Amino acid sequence: MIFLLIPLIAAAFAALYLFLVFTERPRGRTEPFEKTLIAHRGLFGGGVPENSLGAFARAAERGYGIELDVQLTSDGRLVVFHDATLKRMLGVKRKISELTYEELEEYRFPGTDERVPLFAEVLRVVNGRVPMIIEVKSYGNCEATCRALAERLDGYGGEYCVESFDPSALRWFRKNRPQVVRGQLAQNYFRSRSKLPLWQKIAATSLLANFVGRPSFIAYNHHHRIPLAGRLLKGAGRATLAAWTVRSEAELEEARKTYSVIIFDSFIPSEIILKKAGD
Repeated sequence: MIFLLIPLIAAAFAALYLFLVFTERPRGRTEPFEKTLIAHRGLFGGGVPENSLGAFARAAERGYGIELDVQLTSDGRLVVFHDATLKRMLGVKRKISELTYEELEEYRFPGTDERVPLFAEVLRVVNGRVPMIIEVKSYGNCEATCRALAERLDGYGGEYCVESFDPSALRWFRKNRPQVVRGQLAQNYFRSRSKLPLWQKIAATSLLANFVGRPSFIAYNHHHRIPLAGRLLKGAGRATLAAWTVRSEAELEEARKTYSVIIFDSFIPSEIILKKAGD
């Protein structure tokens, strides 16, 4: 009897594993993001700050796709900024989520006239010229951020998708805007400075929360080994793989062997159009 139970138990665990990690089939919906390299937080550098209107304009003018980050101010304005606080970029120990937009407008990136932009301003600058990958930050109310983003994008005619480290953000879009392409951001949390509890590190590293948002693509730290789930999903055509963040030509050449979407910064690639992984 025990010899019959072992394969049944193994099959049950395999079925559970597949249920947890399976993704929505891309069905070509990620192609716009595979055709061009994606500039991480815009094409910044040389006096142009990251996630600024100047960085986005420069990327769009050169034909690069754009990756950017959105979050809400205390009065519900959707702005483009990566960190939870202004400390790294503006030298101020204040949280975006605790500032009104009027208060935030008072600050400028050092050495420039650039300020933290509204997402609506970014849409006007990009104006559909290049595809955008929009990361939802969940520092404050994740649901409110998703709702504000979706409402702003409803009338936008350009190519875009959303991604997040927070599976609940993908779940919101899956339920409320199922037509929007969704991506799960991930990495090996045992190699990061994350303070997540052990079970969350295991789940997030191994993509075991895919069942929450059923993403169409997985954006993984390309310096870390892709987990078994990622390799299975790619092999089965169940998910597109995106690499973050590529920072040299050598890294680009290596990443393109595995990943179909490349997010880069810190250098200007010698090409704009991305060759297919494996070509």
